[in-house]
Amino acid sequence: MRWFWIDRFVEFVRDSHARTIKNVCFGEEPLDEYSHSLPHFPHSLMIEGMAQTGGLLVSEPEGFVRKTVLAKVSKATFYRTVGPGDRIELKAVLQDKQPSGAIVFGTITVDGEPVADLELSFAFLDESFGSSALFPPEDLLRTLRILRFYEVAVDKDGNKIDPPPHMLEAERNAAQVLRQAARS
Repeated sequence: MRWFWIDRFVEFVRDSHARTIKNVCFGEEPLDEYSHSLPHFPHSLMIEGMAQTGGLLVSEPEGFVRKTVLAKVSKATFYRTVGPGDRIELKAVLQDKQPSGAIVFGTITVDGEPVADLELSFAFLDESFGSSALFPPEDLLRTLRILRFYEVAVDKDGNKIDPPPHMLEAERNAAQVLRQAARS
């Protein structure tokens, strides 16, 4: 989970929608490297931020155990650039979910002004792609906590969502391994 293109969750409703924010800072390497004469946040990274927001939206109901990958960008319409000092808001709305994948419609805004409309398709990978998780559960849990996911995540009835038991167990096991290593 090295490259995350969202900073935090501000809203999450299971099987419905999620909102995240990304603060664009001049010190970010992509701004400096992408276009020296007009520093702006690349559209590809905004698509990736929406893919991360939408991917977590479609993966959460199963406790993040299914391998979920971005399969297709069906639509990506951009209306303006985003630069240093802007705060991007990404909203992912679940349109359809099937056993093989899901479709998410996304909108990106800055200060309420439209930046982009996106339609993303996600695929759920089966066991032929291997049995190990894409991300170690304890690392994913740590990332979700940093993104304040569990501070805002609720189900459709408004009940708080807690981390899945398998992620909490992986976290405890990882902490125990660290404690044992420290004693050695």
